Amino acid sequence: MKIAVVGIGVAGAYLMNQLSDIHDVTVRGFERMPEKEHDAVCAWATCDNVMKDYAKQCGLNMDDYILHEGKKMRVDVGDGSDSGKNIDINLKGMVSYDKLKLIQDMIKGTDICFNKVPNKTDLESEYDLIVDSTGFHRHYLPKLKNELWIPCIQYKVKYDKVPFDDFYLKAFPSLSGYFWYFPLGNGYAHIGSGDFKRKQTHVFLDYFMRKYPCQVIKKVGRPVRITPPSHCLPFTDGRKTIGVGESIGTVYALLGEGIIPSTICAQLFIDNLHDKEKYVADVLSTFKIYTNVYNFIRKSINRKFNILKDFLEVLKIYKYMKSSEDRFGMEVNMLNMLKLTKI
Repeated sequence: MKIAVVGIGVAGAYLMNQLSDIHDVTVRGFERMPEKEHDAVCAWATCDNVMKDYAKQCGLNMDDYILHEGKKMRVDVGDGSDSGKNIDINLKGMVSYDKLKLIQDMIKGTDICFNKVPNKTDLESEYDLIVDSTGFHRHYLPKLKNELWIPCIQYKVKYDKVPFDDFYLKAFPSLSGYFWYFPLGNGYAHIGSGDFKRKQTHVFLDYFMRKYPCQVIKKVGRPVRITPPSHCLPFTDGRKTIGVGESIGTVYALLGEGIIPSTICAQLFIDNLHDKEKYVADVLSTFKIYTNVYNFIRKSINRKFNILKDFLEVLKIYKYMKSSEDRFGMEVNMLNMLKLTKI
């Protein structure tokens, strides 16, 4: 079997590593960025409890990539003033890590063509299977209608004196997005913001950067799809192309987190390499709760969420996260979730 993997982000890198070890598979990767400019955009936070196993599967030690081990995350749910109300969440495995280095080490020794996004017709003539792991762009799959996505911007910065010594989030009204501060060690941090309504992103970023002066090292911007897999069908074009990762909606919308879900999705693809129908069914089953989260977020953004009418939706999400604390790397508390719904 000859497979083309297009898009070498989290999911694409994991696929290249794992597929290259299968004896009856020939795999080649394609990445639109030049090799020297290849980057891992968006925040670099994940859960060590989960990622260490995927790193080990690739012959790597996750400890070599960790930049900061979180102890407590502060979530500001106030109205934007300095006296905002705070929720302090105990962390149990959440880390910031060198995402780009891990990707680069995953793909080391694999066959990748950088600075190229091939024509689909050319790929179909040469490969038995085309994996679309192009993230938000969903380059080779049918375009989606009425999807929900959030524009995001992020800076890598350097501080003489860091404003926080651990993770900090500022939640925007109606759960339309949030600002993040993720420490990277040695005075470095990622600060960024995403807001569906596009109102808070630049306002709060400018305010934060004035209050805590820093040196800007790098700036990146990209949208994040928060439409769940159940709303991203079809996962295939009906011929040779199939989607993996964010291209089919594997972002946990409540947190805007896609690193672990996209890696899980990549593993599901590998497990069902010769059975597309089983792969699609497993993705829909594994990420079923993402539909509940999406409904909750969409209602909140549109100001149609009602705690009495929609409490069962919140309860389902709470039970899922509470039973998966090790996967999310944080303690999950119903009172905190209710505070978030009242923003």
